[in-house]
Amino acid sequence: MEVDGVNEAIYPSPEEGWQIYSSAQDADGKCICTVVAPAQNMCNRDPRSRQLRQLMEKVQNITQSMELLDLRTNRDLQYVRNTESLMKAVDVKLKTASDNPRSLNPRSLQELKDKVTQLLPLLPVLEQYKTDARQISRVREEVRNLSLVLMAIQEEMGAYDYEELRHRVLLLETRLHSCMQKLGCGKLTGVSNPITIRASGSRFGSWMTDTMIPSSDNRVWSMDGYFKGRRVLEYRTLNDFMKGQNFVQHLLPHPWAGTGHVVYNGSLYYNKYQSNIIIKYHFRSRSVLVQRSLSGAGYNNTFPYSWGGSSDIDLMADENGLWAVYTTIPNAGNIVISRLEPQSLEVLQTWDTGFPKRSAGESFMICSTLYVTNSHLAGAKIYFAYYTNSSSYEYTDIPFHNQYSHISMMDYNPRERVLYTWNNGHQVLYNVTLFQVIKTAGD
Repeated sequence: MEVDGVNEAIYPSPEEGWQIYSSAQDADGKCICTVVAPAQNMCNRDPRSRQLRQLMEKVQNITQSMELLDLRTNRDLQYVRNTESLMKAVDVKLKTASDNPRSLNPRSLQELKDKVTQLLPLLPVLEQYKTDARQISRVREEVRNLSLVLMAIQEEMGAYDYEELRHRVLLLETRLHSCMQKLGCGKLTGVSNPITIRASGSRFGSWMTDTMIPSSDNRVWSMDGYFKGRRVLEYRTLNDFMKGQNFVQHLLPHPWAGTGHVVYNGSLYYNKYQSNIIIKYHFRSRSVLVQRSLSGAGYNNTFPYSWGGSSDIDLMADENGLWAVYTTIPNAGNIVISRLEPQSLEVLQTWDTGFPKRSAGESFMICSTLYVTNSHLAGAKIYFAYYTNSSSYEYTDIPFHNQYSHISMMDYNPRERVLYTWNNGHQVLYNVTLFQVIKTAGD
């Protein structure tokens, strides 16, 4: 039996879960199906999960309030201790004046007034104590409310083990994601609406995750600008990248040119500034493992994309490995595709697409096919496809919404099956739809 499948790997919003997108039959009775595969787990949609997150936030707020009260109390207590001797001296003079009023001459009266004046700063401290006492009462009430909510959740959950169910769902998601990866390669037929992840950095830049399959690496890297940059920010997760937190900085030994960088198997591959040299930088060891000249490749805005920006050499990865997209003078400025050996950066094979690079807005590889956009501005569409497997090409008409009107980086991630773009200072994702023919076991 032969099945025609449409595989749409989507990158959903945090509130979405696994879902069946559509199913139908074509004129020949063959099944056409769509697989929707989110990166987030569906347990996040459970109202109990949201309640628990809200409870955790309340506990954190209460903890911060208690810490603030503790700091303030310690500070005020120290002030009271420092004025203890002064208070005792005033007490002695008051007792003396009470026992023997005639001893209170003008000089001793003035001394008593001075000491009382020194005690006046204690008044706002005592007022703060009153305020803190009221706050402690509010905290006590919040803790009581938290206890009631927790009891309600416990009663709602009943006899079953919620954590066990959540674990089982996670296992099922892992198996489904694995099945999706086994679907293999296909032909690009559609691009989703844009999903804006973050607005950060300048107009030009690049951001990415590791493109190696398989990989459990969830780090995100960001490289702002296209001219002589050396600073790479590494975030622990996509969520950290969205919030701009939990990152470390890598300072590259050589500056980069353009925005055509790619992370593959824990290393950054990028074009060295004012050269056609490709550098492989290993993040864990913070060192350059290899660098190699891409023979004949133009650089320094000799053959950039339509938007310029020293985008002469564009490095990318797909299901079948590492690639370089560039052009040379002998190729008359037409796009050249070279497949690279990831360890040595040696060119394994090269194709001349015949498409002028200066007429391209951006390009990306999916399943050994290069897809080229006709512009980097609003109204852009995927206009050209070159198939390295057959050394053939065709003109396409795949629209997509260029929301912020200036794309300076567009790369496919085969592990997540999404397009990463840097669009006018916005980091944006697109889901892709791939058409493929799948044969069942035994055929």
